[in-house]
Amino acid sequence: MFEKLIDRPTLVSVAALIICVLGIVAALRIPVQMIPDLDVRAISVRTTWPGATPQDVEKEILIEQEEYLRNLPNLSRITATASSGRAEIEMEFPLGTDITNMLIRVSNALSQVPSYPENVDEPRIFANSFSSNAFMFFSVMPLPGNPRQLDISMSQDLVEDIVKPRLTSVTGISEVSIFGGVERQVQVLVDPVRLAQRGLTLNNVRNVLRSRNQDRSGGTVDSGKRQYLLRTVGRFNTLDELSELVLARRGDSIIRLKDVATVRLDHFEESNITSFNGERNIFMSLRKEAGSNVIDIKRAVSSEVQSLNSEVLRSVGLRIEPISDDVVYVEESIRNVWQNLALGALLAAGIMFLFLRSVKITLVGVMGIPVCVIIAFLGLLLAGRTINVISLAGIAFAIGMTLDNSIVVLESIALERRNGAARLQAAAEGVRQVWPAVLASTLTTVLVFVPVAFVEQEAGQLYSDVAIAITGAILASMLVAITLVPTAAARLSFAERSSTTKSHQVFDGFAHRVMVIVRKILATSRSRMLCISGSVLLSGLIIWVLTPAAEYLPEGEEPKIFAMMNAPPGYNIASMNALAQEIKDYMLPHVNADRDAYSRGEVAVPPVKYINLRVNAQQVRIISEPVVAGDIEALMDAVTAKYREYPGMRAFAARGSIITSNQGGTRSINLDIAGLELHEIYAVAQAAYQRAAEIFANPRIQSQPGSLALAQPMVQVHPNWDRAAELGLAGEEIGFIVAAMTDGSYVDEFFLDDDKLDIFLYSDAGRNIELANLSQLPIYTSTGEVVPLGALAEIVETVDTSSLRRVNGRRTVTLNIIPPRSIALEDGVEIVRSDLVAYLRGTGAIPPQVDVVISGAADQLDATREALVDNYLVALVVIYLLMVAIFNHWAYPLLIITTIPVGIAGGIVGLSMLNGVGGGVVAAWITFGIATFRHDLNAGFSDPDGHGGE
Repeated sequence: MFEKLIDRPTLVSVAALIICVLGIVAALRIPVQMIPDLDVRAISVRTTWPGATPQDVEKEILIEQEEYLRNLPNLSRITATASSGRAEIEMEFPLGTDITNMLIRVSNALSQVPSYPENVDEPRIFANSFSSNAFMFFSVMPLPGNPRQLDISMSQDLVEDIVKPRLTSVTGISEVSIFGGVERQVQVLVDPVRLAQRGLTLNNVRNVLRSRNQDRSGGTVDSGKRQYLLRTVGRFNTLDELSELVLARRGDSIIRLKDVATVRLDHFEESNITSFNGERNIFMSLRKEAGSNVIDIKRAVSSEVQSLNSEVLRSVGLRIEPISDDVVYVEESIRNVWQNLALGALLAAGIMFLFLRSVKITLVGVMGIPVCVIIAFLGLLLAGRTINVISLAGIAFAIGMTLDNSIVVLESIALERRNGAARLQAAAEGVRQVWPAVLASTLTTVLVFVPVAFVEQEAGQLYSDVAIAITGAILASMLVAITLVPTAAARLSFAERSSTTKSHQVFDGFAHRVMVIVRKILATSRSRMLCISGSVLLSGLIIWVLTPAAEYLPEGEEPKIFAMMNAPPGYNIASMNALAQEIKDYMLPHVNADRDAYSRGEVAVPPVKYINLRVNAQQVRIISEPVVAGDIEALMDAVTAKYREYPGMRAFAARGSIITSNQGGTRSINLDIAGLELHEIYAVAQAAYQRAAEIFANPRIQSQPGSLALAQPMVQVHPNWDRAAELGLAGEEIGFIVAAMTDGSYVDEFFLDDDKLDIFLYSDAGRNIELANLSQLPIYTSTGEVVPLGALAEIVETVDTSSLRRVNGRRTVTLNIIPPRSIALEDGVEIVRSDLVAYLRGTGAIPPQVDVVISGAADQLDATREALVDNYLVALVVIYLLMVAIFNHWAYPLLIITTIPVGIAGGIVGLSMLNGVGGGVVAAWITFGIATFRHDLNAGFSDPDGHGGE
């Protein structure tokens, strides 16, 4: 067979070129991303209820939805959060779950919820995975100088109606999220005095408005040959028409809405305030679809943004500006990988020349590198993968491996030449002698990497690209070694190795001394046994002593910070915005500032590219990047130090990550603290928070929810039901009146062009009601009586929580503890287990009715380790049986397998030399796989019958 291939160089060359052309086409068509797409395994349900308290959201929405959602099959975890005006449920499923089918099941389960309170929006369902997180960020702001004097908050509807649809239409964009604006609202400001003078109540206004604001279909009417559609038009078309609404008619007197109220177009109360470099804005984030090319998306989005600016926004006084995008990191990372790949190929070729000392032989060996790389891209395309930093890293890893098979074949051919064989005969005989060893080393390598592709955890999904890339390159290297290499070698004249130069003499002397040592080791059976047992014992000792503590995954950091300042309960958005303004004034001078001042120690904050700030009643959040990437830690320290200047605030900062969430995902040790009573849960969470700060040096800790105290001020109105019955007031009507006279109450919907706006009823004072005057709110009854709220109900001031969180149906607080970088995740988990949880239980700080469970990256680390160990044990057995079949010998493969501990020890030494960096479980096991391959290959250079090899 080999003679026929070697005799047809044109056929071999054409076949190789065809494969290369297909591989190049594949490389150009594979989507480019930062990391591989991860399987979607989380589904979120979001429901909004404007104005509702967390307590009402929990009772009226979350508990109702949980009742039907928790019965979904394969549900691993369900987390529900209730906050002011919002309910969110996140469901996690095992990897490999058919998420499309599960989305249908979730929708069906939600449809079984009997009913929701009035003004609750329809629940929205989202499928989530980190690899589809937002990757491009934009700011919508007025034109410089704001020539039209726009209120940017009122521009949200324009952004929603015009900008969002056009960006969503870009191929590859799955979702556009908008923050910072407020929705428009039709406000009916009622004068209670004028209303009472006419003998009307707020409930009368609501009922009349609702009954009038309806369109009715009347079917069809026939007239001759024509058929007419019939409808009664009742909905309001303009605000003036709404003002002319007839509330009552008494004799010849008509009472209209404008007689007792003012109708105006305004907006909801602001719940989020965003700014970019100090200027108020609307913040937009874009998510991509799985399998899309982020570089192509960026080009298309940038073109669409330019069109929007020139065609639409400029005429209304607005502009869109890019803030940042992760595509920059994708391009830089891929560029670095390509450079390293090229450098690795050059170094591999140089090492090959150093040992072979022949330019011709070296050229024959390295010609397989581009072929193998191209075929690796073809394998990625066939496997449905993308070009990303991880798949390219796999190709880079494979560069040196692809040369091994060629070196073995070339050395065998050269040996046949030195024994006097002709060129064609030497090429054929040389490859025939070693092809079983080449096949064995190739297949064992493939089998070592295959288990990574079958690990379902995130680690397997991320690093399976490495396995696929290396597997494709190694299989290609085997084909190159037994086809292209002998075909080319048969047509080259190999010169004898020269030993005339000083470098060659030094090399030959070193090789001679090594062979002397080898001969001494092989001289007697006792020396051979001592070598084997000593190597195994030394390897075991190295593995036992030097193995670093495991990390789950590398963080894949990018120079971007996410810094949050969490407020204690009770703050309102105006107070938080005032603090945010101070922080903004502190940070703005450092935007694109001169770094020399920071280098000299004159300022505490390094120069930053931008400041993107978002404020709500519970939190101030900053997203920023340093001008110099190396200043990232200093920037986090500076921002958190500023946060801590404010009493009662808790600071948290994290670096951006290309692999996990931006809140320490791969290093987060989560404590789930669950119980029945909130005060007990919060007490345990506070104790755990303080203990974590004691046992770790400067850890990053945050809690979910952000507040760990029952300190949210709350006013409860307890009606006197006997007195209410005397006045003809029902419970629902009292609640409606109180809401309308304070923060506004929903009435109906108003269609303004194609927009659907809510109509809210207020008193003429709007939202400007002081707590001290609450008891004096006038309640006007249908009997014409006017009574203060304090005479009708008891007003009680109390405290509660500003947010409620439930995990698997139980009220839960989760602490995210991210230990310092000097402490590995595995060590951190053990410290938390022994020095935190066990300590608190021992001191009685954790009562029996409160459960504390460690989860997060700790669980994922254990699951990944278990999956890898099981898969590799199976792979080891299969490798042994495969080598038995190839070498036709039961004992010889066992000898090869004894070299595995040596390979593992070598990998451990390398990790230790890097001070544990990259010493995570995945990195260690990939090192094990590579080491196994290398030793299998070297052991297979000579078969049991003594043929071939070096």
